[in-house]
Amino acid sequence: MGSSSPSPISTIFVYGSLLVDDVVRVLLGRVPPSSPAILSHFQRFSIKGRVYPAIVPAEDKKVTGKVLLGITPPELHILDEFEDVEYERASINVFLKDGTEKLEAYTYVWENKTDPDLYGEWDFEEWKLLHMADFLKMTRAFIEEMELPDSKTRVATYESYYKGTDNNPSHP
Repeated sequence: MGSSSPSPISTIFVYGSLLVDDVVRVLLGRVPPSSPAILSHFQRFSIKGRVYPAIVPAEDKKVTGKVLLGITPPELHILDEFEDVEYERASINVFLKDGTEKLEAYTYVWENKTDPDLYGEWDFEEWKLLHMADFLKMTRAFIEEMELPDSKTRVATYESYYKGTDNNPSHP
């Protein structure tokens, strides 16, 4: 009953909360190998009312992040569920930060390219200080919820987790 061809393995470019090994470990149950990378012709934004960032296409801009290597089909499914309907998975070319190699990868691009809630540059270091601990708790709740028959989406989990809190105190 097995297949003679191996399952496709994916490379994923990440640029926000998935830069943190602990978030990836909660989602995938492991931390895959990774390498610093740069995505050209995209820009990372903060999102009003959210603590995580978005990227959208933008000429003459670039986003620093990293590639997660060796992502299996079940892990890709988890990431797709986590990114939910706010993002679309897109095929892109990304360069390793040292410039030695161009890789084909997937990344998650904000679905609404002209969203008026996109503003400024998202600050990873600020996010780690202000939001990472709560985001990890929300991510654990999402994974627990995902195992239930009538599970909530990640957006619903996020909104119920952060409901009534000032989740972005340093930005209007």
